[in-house]
Amino acid sequence: MSRGYRRRWADVRTAAVAAAATGLCAWAVAPGTVGALERRVFTAVNGWPDTLQWPLWSFQILGVLGMPLLVAAVALLLRRWRLALALALLVPLKLVVERELLKVLVQRERPGTTIPGAVLRDVPSAGLSFPSGHAVVAFGIVVLLAPYLRRRWLLVVVALALLNSVARAYLGGHAPLDVLGGAAAGAAAGALLNLLVGVPSTAGPPLRAPVALRGGRALPGG
Repeated sequence: MSRGYRRRWADVRTAAVAAAATGLCAWAVAPGTVGALERRVFTAVNGWPDTLQWPLWSFQILGVLGMPLLVAAVALLLRRWRLALALALLVPLKLVVERELLKVLVQRERPGTTIPGAVLRDVPSAGLSFPSGHAVVAFGIVVLLAPYLRRRWLLVVVALALLNSVARAYLGGHAPLDVLGGAAAGAAAGALLNLLVGVPSTAGPPLRAPVALRGGRALPGG
């Protein structure tokens, strides 16, 4: 890897924890139904006033498939080549994780089919619901941007991703576990891409192999 970039154990941990969370959500929704607690959470958010529809609809745009490419264009202007590459790779990785893996393993319909009385605001009433692709994109971007942002700007990006996810439930597009599973899948994807391309050396301690002894000396890894 070129000087100034490194790979971190933090991304290994993030990928592992996020993948486990995705699997747990997938297991919970595998029966295809929406449990009582999840339904109550959905109904509470979905029942917010209609005056919030267009503000929250605007936040859902942050999770569309073209958003990583838009952010990648900004990264290119700032000469952050590795970040731009990772953002571009997030698009095909999202499609594989969402459509070729999770939607094959778990087939739960959208709230318009599974939750009686769901209010649908310009979203489909049927189709596979787990995971939320918008959440995959939004939280994948968060994890990719995290090593490059100051804390206050990172908090802003996280807040936008959360609003994106809340908007999907409010609009009636997804139940809460769809969004949570999508967010976890996106975080796992982002962490794996960080490991692939590397992050700035100022972003934290590097990834090192387990300490091995040779001639009484520790050998640092990668």
